Amino acid sequence: MDPIVSTDALAAFCERAAKFEYVTVDTEFLRETTYWPRLCLIQVATDEEAVLIDPLAPDIRLAPFFALLANPDVTKVFHAARQDIEIFVKLTGAVPANIYDTQVAASVCGFGDSASYDSLVRAICNVEIDKSSRFTDWSARPLTEKQSTYALADVTWLRDIYRELRQQVESTKRGDWVEDELTVLRSIDTYVVQPEQAWQRLKMKFNRPRDLAALKVLARWREQKAQDTDQPRSRVLKDDVLQELATQRPLTPDAFEKLRAVPRGYGRSSAAGEIIALLKEVDALPKSALPAMPERYRGPSPKGAVGDLLRVLLKAVAEQHGVAARIIATSDEIDALVLDDEADVPALKGWRRKLFGEKALSLKHGKIGLVATRKGILEIAVNPAQAAE
Repeated sequence: MDPIVSTDALAAFCERAAKFEYVTVDTEFLRETTYWPRLCLIQVATDEEAVLIDPLAPDIRLAPFFALLANPDVTKVFHAARQDIEIFVKLTGAVPANIYDTQVAASVCGFGDSASYDSLVRAICNVEIDKSSRFTDWSARPLTEKQSTYALADVTWLRDIYRELRQQVESTKRGDWVEDELTVLRSIDTYVVQPEQAWQRLKMKFNRPRDLAALKVLARWREQKAQDTDQPRSRVLKDDVLQELATQRPLTPDAFEKLRAVPRGYGRSSAAGEIIALLKEVDALPKSALPAMPERYRGPSPKGAVGDLLRVLLKAVAEQHGVAARIIATSDEIDALVLDDEADVPALKGWRRKLFGEKALSLKHGKIGLVATRKGILEIAVNPAQAAE
């Protein structure tokens, strides 16, 4: 299968594809040494044909394909869409219109959380995919026949998976479940990382406001540097280095040499000079300008018995409805429910609240209990007088 390497051929295919209700889409890219993914191949299929598009070809412009992505009348079907869409957001500045993610659909149809494409091909199409070309240099040209066959399989079997899952979603009346999940994928904020918000991605806890202030400016600096130089964040500074810099705040080149996580000699680099300047600004901040620390909660631990009880309920509800537990509520959301009856979490909104959230609050406050039976965990009403004892 020869890939499309000219704009005219691509435009002709996209014109044909625009007549169909949906197309399946996948990409191959490289990202090991860059911040931004480097697009190496695009795979697209309609009900009648499947093609490879070579974005590295010297005589091709991808405008016709971008127009197809923006066409609201054609559903763009992906599997595990986030990284593919991130590429197109970078290239076009917009999220493709009318997207559908079969991994999301699979999770609400009982195939488990984050079902792989291979597992769905096996379960739905009864086919075993050859995985030997998964780790390959997709920038090398020409593509081998084995590479082409592997790449096309990512969109050809996806057609059957999409049709089957769409039917299952409709028959179980869970379309709103899927739509709720797709809302996140359809938001451009999902793919555009603002340097000022980079600190929020880091799972670090501090007890002192000035440490948190330092983390915010350091994370912003690293994110901007990674974007500007197109290299992974970890190549600019690893997470553990950020944490040590935020707490120790070295203000001279020599002070860097006393840090365990920082490479020897780093304090003399131009990057260290920029960091020192930022940390001096943090040290000069008055207390009134420091970020507020979250109030320390005094009550049941979210990792204690109450949280465990809610997790048992979650597992029971997930098994009862044949859906991945993580789609209903994450572990962090369970923690939030223990701490706050009005937590701003998906588990207390929409279909999730009806399915689980209301039961979780009732269980938390002793209005229902759980019993183990041969049929599994069941909820039972609790006498209000007994609950108060």
